[in-house]
Amino acid sequence: MHLPGRVPSKRPAIVEFGSVGAIARAIVGCELCPRLVRYRRRVARIKKREFSDWTYWGRPVPGFGDPEARLLVVGLAPAAHGGNRTGRVFTGDSSGDWLYEALHRFGFASQPTSTSRVDGLRLMDCYVSAAARCAPPQNRPATRELDACRPFLTAEIARLRRLRVVVALGRVAFDAWLRAAGWQAHLPARQRPRFGHGSETRLPDGAVLLCSYHPSRRNTSTGLLTRAMWHAVFARARALVDG
Repeated sequence: MHLPGRVPSKRPAIVEFGSVGAIARAIVGCELCPRLVRYRRRVARIKKREFSDWTYWGRPVPGFGDPEARLLVVGLAPAAHGGNRTGRVFTGDSSGDWLYEALHRFGFASQPTSTSRVDGLRLMDCYVSAAARCAPPQNRPATRELDACRPFLTAEIARLRRLRVVVALGRVAFDAWLRAAGWQAHLPARQRPRFGHGSETRLPDGAVLLCSYHPSRRNTSTGLLTRAMWHAVFARARALVDG
């Protein structure tokens, strides 16, 4: 997972952020990872023919949702022509279509689609974040880039004080959340959660971690992840939040 691109040792002083909104503003202004900065700007400049009339966001994509959320969904990274275009996490690509349809179905979203930052969508009791905030080449952020982004996720976890349930979409998001929340360092290896679709772990602080395959085209088009499997994860999240 190590890819070229030096990341400066300086990290944002996120512990000083007093709100989720302040964290979002810091994310949008971040330029820590030169490789990602170059790539997201290049994509925003060249565009995709299908979206040639769009003004691409072309910046890091902050989290989105309810600051009082009890459910946190963590994904991998913005898609080059999805979140990097629209400026909202999981918005403008097929993965977002799967996510917001499920969130709406189980009462966490006001509508089943997310198309832009101004489409009127509201999340209720749910917040959506990611392991990396810039679109990476080939959807593969480098380990150093994930390390540079992790303090933002740590800060969000600290501010989302009512969290009861976390849904990690894919192994990278799963590992990122464990590290950001501190469990990777503080739980003995034998007690750490293991990734597997549908797996569920109750952590020492009472929070529940659910795992799902990521709703990427590769997983959904091959049947590795079906709608029934996907909906089962969010039905369980709904039950745990309400329980």
